[in-house]
Amino acid sequence: MRSNLEPRAPWGLKLAALLCVLFLHVPLLLIFLYAFTTEEKSYQFPPPAYTTKWFAVVWERQDIWDAIWLSVKIASIATAVALVLGTLAAAALWKSRFIGKDYISLLFILPIALPGIITGIALRSAFNVADIPFSMWTIILGHATFCIVVVFNNALARFRRLSGSMIEASMDLGADGFQTFRYVVLPQIGSALLAGGMLAFALSFDEVIVTTFTAGTGVDAKTLPIWMLDELIRPRQRPVTNVVAIFVMCVTFIPILAAYYLTRDAEHTAGAGK
Repeated sequence: MRSNLEPRAPWGLKLAALLCVLFLHVPLLLIFLYAFTTEEKSYQFPPPAYTTKWFAVVWERQDIWDAIWLSVKIASIATAVALVLGTLAAAALWKSRFIGKDYISLLFILPIALPGIITGIALRSAFNVADIPFSMWTIILGHATFCIVVVFNNALARFRRLSGSMIEASMDLGADGFQTFRYVVLPQIGSALLAGGMLAFALSFDEVIVTTFTAGTGVDAKTLPIWMLDELIRPRQRPVTNVVAIFVMCVTFIPILAAYYLTRDAEHTAGAGK
């Protein structure tokens, strides 16, 4: 319950916060606005008239559906790889004690801390040296590099709050390693893995820079963000791009929101003996 004596934020600070929110979100509102405009090739403000025909146009464009399916497939596989490798890496660092452990953790986080263009150039150089042909699989490998970081961070944070006595008790009762992981560890870290997987999927789905460096040529390498970039460079029907942008925002917003609700009370659930 809020105390009457608790100091309130001054109006100037509230106004600054409001201006910051408007600065961040007004451009997103313009995307919604121009998804309904009748003007095809310009961003006239205000729009001369409004229509919903562009949603039907998007529904009938096969190239858009191909790009969506490719993005979903790449994001799903990259997320699955990240869940396995990120969880194993987090468990290994959690259980191990050795000199330089913090530096190893830093190396796991480094791919997402570096600018995307650096990661993209490094991956493209590595694929060229290994003589790996660019395809959907090189995109997946590129996306997995930063998806692993997201899962690793979530899993390691939850592992650190996991009570070691619960694992020892499971072993004392005769459970093997797999049974202990399935019945003791996994229920404790499950929400963190789900949140990490959702964030990884959202990051992979709308990734542009790394995809540009790791994709091949042709339609089979054109993810939805790359398709949108091409449409903006060579515009044909600008409202179509805005409609697709609305779809991308919805796809990425839902897992991010779910991940937030899954992890905001993590300190009350993980390792609490429930």
